[in-house]
Amino acid sequence: MQKILASGQRVRTVNWKNVAMLSSFHVVAILALFTFSWQNLAALLIVKWIVGSLGIGVGWHRLLTHRSFKAPKWLEYVLTILGTMSMQDSPDKWVATHRIHHKFTEMEGDPHSTKGGFWWAQLGWIVWGTAQDHDEATLKRYIPDLLKDRGHRLISRYYYVPIIISAFILFAIGGWTMVVWGVAARVVAGWHATWFVNSLSHIYGQRPYQTSDDSTNNWFVALLSFGEGWHNNHHAFPTSARHGLEWFQLDMNWIVIRILEKLGWATQIKTPEIKPLIPELKQAA
Repeated sequence: MQKILASGQRVRTVNWKNVAMLSSFHVVAILALFTFSWQNLAALLIVKWIVGSLGIGVGWHRLLTHRSFKAPKWLEYVLTILGTMSMQDSPDKWVATHRIHHKFTEMEGDPHSTKGGFWWAQLGWIVWGTAQDHDEATLKRYIPDLLKDRGHRLISRYYYVPIIISAFILFAIGGWTMVVWGVAARVVAGWHATWFVNSLSHIYGQRPYQTSDDSTNNWFVALLSFGEGWHNNHHAFPTSARHGLEWFQLDMNWIVIRILEKLGWATQIKTPEIKPLIPELKQAA
């Protein structure tokens, strides 16, 4: 979503598809303020964990993007399908975006660099410019493994189907208010938790490892994202299946992977052998 002027200058344009998506989900999520019930809250929390932890954290991030462990193909597909209900675009585009982020972290080419400020990393990159609408050449360069997999191509093509099915299930259980909580409000909460990893975890927190980027360990983001907020650890060891490297760094996604290991469904798990250094507290500039 860029215009190229005669001078060769690139100008970002509004990504209206994403604006419409963001606006509609946020507007519907407002209804949650007037429809509280413990059942609705339980639906939000349970589905958020299923989608945010099993789908995004374990599936899309640690398995698909970084291949930090191996899993049976059926499990890989299941985790990928669960992640689609996050409505963070199709899994192939998400994985490509994250691999690009690691290659160009806070440099030219980083999709959501904090060099553009908090709001750019949090939301601006979604509503302006290309966002995750990568062209075919970019996808072929960064996700050749997924493009070669017929199952993943199918999941990415119809990534919007699982959330529709989940909406019908929630409606059957608790009516339209449960759909508001378990779909709209849950999607919005999941969006901002993931985007906080892009923004807050590159601005505020501790830096036990002196990486070449500004990544930080942020306990608040880690709590919201089931362990993804231990981001400096992650950038220091991108292929590690474990992000919370200290005993006090709660990493729910790592616990899930260990459970999968006990079941025999996670093998060749990668973890770092180096201990963290004395942390430095990073303040906002």
